[in-house]
Amino acid sequence: MIEHVTEPGWVEVERYLTDVVVRPDPAHERALTSAVEAGMPAIEVAPNAGKLLKMLVQVSGARRVLEIGTLAGFSSMWMAQGLPDGGRLVTCEYLQKHADVARANLDAAGVGDKVEIKVGAALDTLPTLEAEEPFDFVFIDADKENDSNYLDWAIRLGHPGTVIVIDNVIWDGSILEPERDEANAPGIIRVLDMLGQDPRLDSTAIQTVGSKGWDGFAIARVR
Repeated sequence: MIEHVTEPGWVEVERYLTDVVVRPDPAHERALTSAVEAGMPAIEVAPNAGKLLKMLVQVSGARRVLEIGTLAGFSSMWMAQGLPDGGRLVTCEYLQKHADVARANLDAAGVGDKVEIKVGAALDTLPTLEAEEPFDFVFIDADKENDSNYLDWAIRLGHPGTVIVIDNVIWDGSILEPERDEANAPGIIRVLDMLGQDPRLDSTAIQTVGSKGWDGFAIARVR
């Protein structure tokens, strides 16, 4: 397994940008605190990434959002705040205890009425969504082994113009040395190959540094 290493300067800059530019509200802080109290791993997106998700939802004009990987609802909250009145976010969470924490956080933030949490394995949940309206925006941040399967479902549940964001696509550079993390790196490499080769997508990827170490995200648009 990869040990995600950060540099003090990366974290200091991230904190500065969070305080000066991003400016999370108390509901975001509560979500982070609740995750720690519940013993969850600190794998939620950084605040600046959360704000980016909110703005991408707004810029894309999304009314229906799909999230794969809820945790304590931190990213769910940001995206729900970017939805217009009548907008809807469906988020898939494997563990009931995480879903319970997320529900409390989303309700406390005043966006609970916009969010439906589906509990269980996402690959079991996603086929049940085919009968619903297509999604305009999809965020994938779950087990890396299934990233390519999640991406395929994101395309199938979307429409031409749907925006898809995938987190953790650099994974401390292990995409160049997959033997460093045989559990996660191969799945990330598969999804990157799919992003570049699948004719249904137009894609790019950005590497980042910060409190989550050396990582990055991919963004794609369904053709």
